[in-house]
Amino acid sequence: MTRDVTVHPLVSPWGRFGLYSFFIDAPEPAIVDTGIATSPAQGMAPALEAIGRRIEDVRWILLTHGHIDHIGGAHALWELTGRRAQVVIHEADAPMLRSRRAHVDEYRAGRGRYLRDPEGEAKVAAATDAVISGEMEPTLLVKGGETLSLGGDVTVSVHAIPGHTPGSVAYVVDGRRSVFVGDAVQVHGAANGFPGYTDPAAYRAGLEHLRDEVRPRNLYLGHPYRRDDGTPYGVELDETQAREAITQSLAAEDRVAEAACRCLEAGLRESDSPYSPFAPVAEALGYSGDPALEPSPFFTSLHGYRAQHHPTAQYRSTTP
Repeated sequence: MTRDVTVHPLVSPWGRFGLYSFFIDAPEPAIVDTGIATSPAQGMAPALEAIGRRIEDVRWILLTHGHIDHIGGAHALWELTGRRAQVVIHEADAPMLRSRRAHVDEYRAGRGRYLRDPEGEAKVAAATDAVISGEMEPTLLVKGGETLSLGGDVTVSVHAIPGHTPGSVAYVVDGRRSVFVGDAVQVHGAANGFPGYTDPAAYRAGLEHLRDEVRPRNLYLGHPYRRDDGTPYGVELDETQAREAITQSLAAEDRVAEAACRCLEAGLRESDSPYSPFAPVAEALGYSGDPALEPSPFFTSLHGYRAQHHPTAQYRSTTP
């Protein structure tokens, strides 16, 4: 049985979002996710010092996925450990750690096709320059199924749960069912009020795997995701809350999928709506959020349904 392992949330404010990382107080200490470039020095180091721990002693940097608000501080944190920490990421999301350009390419291939912003690519490029502390090669690539030893009898299992991104993973402290999922449990979305995922089928399968196989006793989320009544969860959920969040995430995906399929079957139509060409989806769901606010989960998810249901269909925005 894994010994008692304490988990400490480490929060770094950033715009409309709180960026959450988690410190696993193991013999070989780990930090799950790294916020942005300033997070390690300005947020993590003081928080660890307050509990009698040193950032220099961190030996594992466990990345749940490749988005900038989760990997942005990875290089800076690795440097603060004297480059001694293992930096772990799924092989499918590793390009986003290796290259800032990968984030621009992701924008162009997905949500950027629908957002009416001729400066969109430049804005994403500027954001990556500002918040990613450095491009780097991960020290350990995972696929899912691996077990990592954090010293003593503390082990962490890696579960592939793609959907939010192709390389999203859950890290599970063995024997305790403490589960770190990053953004793989979206419930009804965070600040933008819409769940975001690039592959709807994979997202749903990942949620079912968490519900049926992993069965979290404690679930740690990357942001305070919202219930169906709009109230936010915290980022540390107990077993009952974890089951509820996963169940609500599946229900939310059901509703989005139904509206998306009807829209796609009717055919995509360009309009003056800010939700174009998916305006019927926003109307059916009663969604009134701003679809242009990054990370723009509305267009990210709807593009995922389009790719899933009509992989050969063509759509070109009329925006120059």
